[in-house]
Amino acid sequence: MGRDLNRRTFLAASAAAGGGGALAASAAPAAAAPARRPEAPAVPAVSVPDLPVREAARHDPTEATLAEAVVLIRGGRLTSADLVQAYLDRIDKYDKTYQAYAEVTGKQALLSAYAADQAHKNGKRGPLAGVPLCVKDNYFTKGVPTRANSFIFEDFVPVTDATAVARLKVAGGILLGKGQMGPLATTRATTPNGLITTVNAWTPDNPLIDPGGSSTGPACAVAGRMASSSIGTQTGGSIVNPANRQNLTGLKPTMGRVSLNGVIPLSYTRDHCGPIARDAMDAAIMLTVMAGPDAEDPRTQGLPRLPDLVRAATPVVSPKGKVRLRRPTRIGVPPGFTDGIARRQALLDTLADLPGVTLVEVRYPADWSLLTGSAFNAARLSERTEPFRHWLRQDLTKFGVSVLGWLQGLMISGDEWITAQRAKHHLLRAVLDGPFDHCDVLLQTSPVPFDILGLPEIGFPIGFTAGVPTGAILGGAPYEEDRLLEVVAAYQAVTDWHERRPVDPALEPVKRVVRPLLDAVEAAAASA
Repeated sequence: MGRDLNRRTFLAASAAAGGGGALAASAAPAAAAPARRPEAPAVPAVSVPDLPVREAARHDPTEATLAEAVVLIRGGRLTSADLVQAYLDRIDKYDKTYQAYAEVTGKQALLSAYAADQAHKNGKRGPLAGVPLCVKDNYFTKGVPTRANSFIFEDFVPVTDATAVARLKVAGGILLGKGQMGPLATTRATTPNGLITTVNAWTPDNPLIDPGGSSTGPACAVAGRMASSSIGTQTGGSIVNPANRQNLTGLKPTMGRVSLNGVIPLSYTRDHCGPIARDAMDAAIMLTVMAGPDAEDPRTQGLPRLPDLVRAATPVVSPKGKVRLRRPTRIGVPPGFTDGIARRQALLDTLADLPGVTLVEVRYPADWSLLTGSAFNAARLSERTEPFRHWLRQDLTKFGVSVLGWLQGLMISGDEWITAQRAKHHLLRAVLDGPFDHCDVLLQTSPVPFDILGLPEIGFPIGFTAGVPTGAILGGAPYEEDRLLEVVAAYQAVTDWHERRPVDPALEPVKRVVRPLLDAVEAAAASA
């Protein structure tokens, strides 16, 4: 009955979002207006478990996961100020190469850390205990520039925080800085004019290797040990793809789980907020803090209660040390999932060995390629254009290298957009009544279908290919983020890919690295 209720709720919410996109964006130039938040959010009811802290984390606090850092601070073995300073030292040392940050708020972060340490002495602390975080630069941050890496917002300093950022702060999180991103969240991170900035933390000397999408700054900051965790946004894969390509765990929740209030928009029916973290536990903690209804975002209203994500991310281990799934879980494997990718076959072998897992072959609907292809996927372009018509009329040069994607949105007619929305709901029905009739979670070869549908998905590391991280994407039914975390937590309990960190870049490169320049055509082709 729970899954049936979730489906009905999600179908109703999805239909409302599809019909209300134009309505919600009707205050077009208000994309730059202050986010309204009538009252501060309550401290979230999340408890970080006293999990064991690895020796590497005890030796170097920047090696610690978010959960390990909380345990160390809570136990008096680490201060927030020392942790923040350790990260600032690494930023100062290596971010000239990584270029993960658009803005570093070092002074404010240290002041917040001292305040967090004093609060801890007084017996008051939030669940995040003064742990430093990186926030993608399209989230409003009070008193800190929010440029979305664009000429449009180059002078924009919000007077309030986005709801998700406010919740992280109330929980004790500390803003370490704003993560670099693709121009207006459309491509990998570049300057507004297309010069590549953020690199993959695993290949800092080769900017040609894609770091994964528009949230690459926040991902690189975590992978390069310049933040404990981070938050990104996803419209076309920009949470799970950077996680896959930089050996991290990225969790895109169901549409509406996290408020988009105070996030510069890209697509009303497809934008999602979520964490990019080091493992399933960190992702669970971050999402628990971020999630919840918000009066300023109707997409968050009337949804099923958030499951206990921290419990879901806690592996179940027998007295004999055998890891098993918390619940019997059918994992759907689509056609061609392992084609030419050895690490995916190894993933299936490891999952099959976990008690509680049943691998199930599933088939996509006959019109899957049509429904997930460019014809209907292009509807997102009109959604991104609508709130920005003011600037499109005023000055096209403000859109920099991403201008073609915005112009393409003007070419989509109203009837095409309506047809695409109908196709989306046909696809949603086909997925919920097709593959999900036979499985609980579904392995994917691309994040795009679940972006279109607003369903939850998680990206997690499964190994390396030629020294570059390889990841997998697991999708879930509406509001079942806990199912995804249960599978990934069990997998991470029997593998150690997620514990591996990249080698620090050379401080003085042997040769100067030339960073490529994307042109407008390339940017449009790679657009989210």
